[in-house]
Amino acid sequence: MQNYLEFNFKISPLQPWNEILMAELIEIGFDSFTEEIDGILGYIQKELFNVEELKALPLFENENVNIKYTFQEMPNINWNEEWEKNFEPINIDDKVLIRAEFHETVPGMHEIVIQPKMSFGTGHHPTTHLMIQQMMDINFNGKKVLDMGCGTSVLAIYAKQNGAGDTKAVDIDEWSVENSKENAARNKVKLDIEQGTAASLGKKSYDIILANINRNILISDIPTYVSVLNDGGKLLLSGLCFFDVDDILEVCKENSLTLKKQLQREEWISLLLEK
Repeated sequence: MQNYLEFNFKISPLQPWNEILMAELIEIGFDSFTEEIDGILGYIQKELFNVEELKALPLFENENVNIKYTFQEMPNINWNEEWEKNFEPINIDDKVLIRAEFHETVPGMHEIVIQPKMSFGTGHHPTTHLMIQQMMDINFNGKKVLDMGCGTSVLAIYAKQNGAGDTKAVDIDEWSVENSKENAARNKVKLDIEQGTAASLGKKSYDIILANINRNILISDIPTYVSVLNDGGKLLLSGLCFFDVDDILEVCKENSLTLKKQLQREEWISLLLEK
């Protein structure tokens, strides 16, 4: 097991700064969060933590919010047990339910069943909601799909459940790959799951690319996505805060992508683009 640091961030005022802080923390290696009444608890592997990166976060210089924090080391946490205590089902427009096996089924809803592990944190709920919300209006029938930064592979699973053809799921983290394999089997779908990054994609092309990651990785990887996206193909992005949109759209324009639909939930944004 990895040794983790737990950071207790006190945030005043809480909204909208808690979500913005989580977005900034994700970019420096934090991978999971628990929301508190007066702030958030953030977790990062001890070996990945760099105090100078934390101190340099833009939000600490923002005069509109006050953030204080303490931290402690938390060795050998049973993360599966922690996620089971904190994980709640995600209801998307009363049409799609993402739940764990220990949650009750809801008649009449399309269900995706996952085992909540570290690849699925509470801070990701709005972006997962946005991605699925966008995906409900996309025709996946027979399409070749790529899910980048797949985490639990919930997006790839949903695409496959809706008729997608060959579907590949890629994540840089080994635990996400293993969790994805478990979840694919749990939902009785066939996925091509591998550990890697955009640099390891090769020359295979796709009709639809899903990328729920974060601003910096997306800006870096969009040219690669476009290079493996078929003409007329769709690129669906999230993991973005509202203040990231202009930078992302500039890169998209440079790569001949046209914005088709933008959705917002709380401070989070999703963008549907077409090549």
